[in-house]
Amino acid sequence: MAAHRKAAHRKPKQRLFAGSAARSAAALALAGAATATAATGSAEAEPPLTASQVRAKVDRLYRDAEVATEQYNGAREKAADAARSVDALRDEAARRTGLLNESRHALGSLATAQYRSGGLDPALQLLLTSDPDEYLERASYVEKAGEIQAGTISGIRRQVIGIEQVRTRAEDESAVLATRETELARHRKKITTSLSDARRLLHTLTAAERARYEAENGTGGTAGPSGPSGPSGTSGTRDTSGTRATTGTGAPSVAPTTPDSRAAEAVAFAYGALGKPYVWGATGPSAYDCSGLTQAAWRAAGVSLPRTTYTQINAGQRVSRSQLAPGDLVFFYSGISHVGLYIGDGKMIHAPRPGAPIRIAPIDEMPFAGATRVA
Repeated sequence: MAAHRKAAHRKPKQRLFAGSAARSAAALALAGAATATAATGSAEAEPPLTASQVRAKVDRLYRDAEVATEQYNGAREKAADAARSVDALRDEAARRTGLLNESRHALGSLATAQYRSGGLDPALQLLLTSDPDEYLERASYVEKAGEIQAGTISGIRRQVIGIEQVRTRAEDESAVLATRETELARHRKKITTSLSDARRLLHTLTAAERARYEAENGTGGTAGPSGPSGPSGTSGTRDTSGTRATTGTGAPSVAPTTPDSRAAEAVAFAYGALGKPYVWGATGPSAYDCSGLTQAAWRAAGVSLPRTTYTQINAGQRVSRSQLAPGDLVFFYSGISHVGLYIGDGKMIHAPRPGAPIRIAPIDEMPFAGATRVA
């Protein structure tokens, strides 16, 4: 009895939720944990960028776009070479095929003539003649005809082999061209993505902050023209804020004199391009990128420069900063991704970046990487 009373007064055990009640409790617990996590995540979210951080990031994106632009220029040049090679090989294959058809036609004519003569073996036809003079004449003809026929067949065989070799080379070059075009598309995407991100970031600034940034960088209120839409690489949205008289530094808009006549012509051309827009991949005449401008300036002086910054730096004699003379090419950044044309007095004319028109600027506004005097 005592044991029974002791058991009766013992507290019943608490039972956990079961069935649907248990599932509801678990759902509530998970929802609470998610809410807590979201609250923690919100609390730990990165603070918005300051105006100076936005400007720094925009500058970096423009730099990335310019690096990609020079890579794009190099890839486009290689793609153009591959396309020309493919066209030349296809033309050669067509020409050889025409010659092959002519040879086959000649061989067919010879076979037709033999058939019309009775289809007899030439040696047997020779035996049928009784005239000694005619026999000797025919013997000489048959010998020559055999040599011609054998030579024609051999020539046709060589032509067929040659055509197959040319077609194989054309297929190889076509594969190279496809690779170059893929590379072009990759660089183009990098450029457009960087410029799009830069524009988006600029629009996070207040109107006053954006105006200050544009004034400091000479962008004139535009975030950057689009790139080339055709082979010439000159299309794009023109920066209407700049004019041909723009210099960007208050420097005189008249080209300085220089004893080197070719350098003087190149510098004069660059002065004539002041105020024209930067368009990535463009080589003129209405727009340029940095290496497109220097290439066009020296072309006006009768000198052919390669297309990209990292090839132009090797297009002449290297000179030190203290030896600079008007017409020298001046390069910037460790990757040799920007170039300008030196005009004297520590200044250059260059195509800065999308949105900033061609202008005069001091060469110490960017990290100096070297200089080349065009040979």
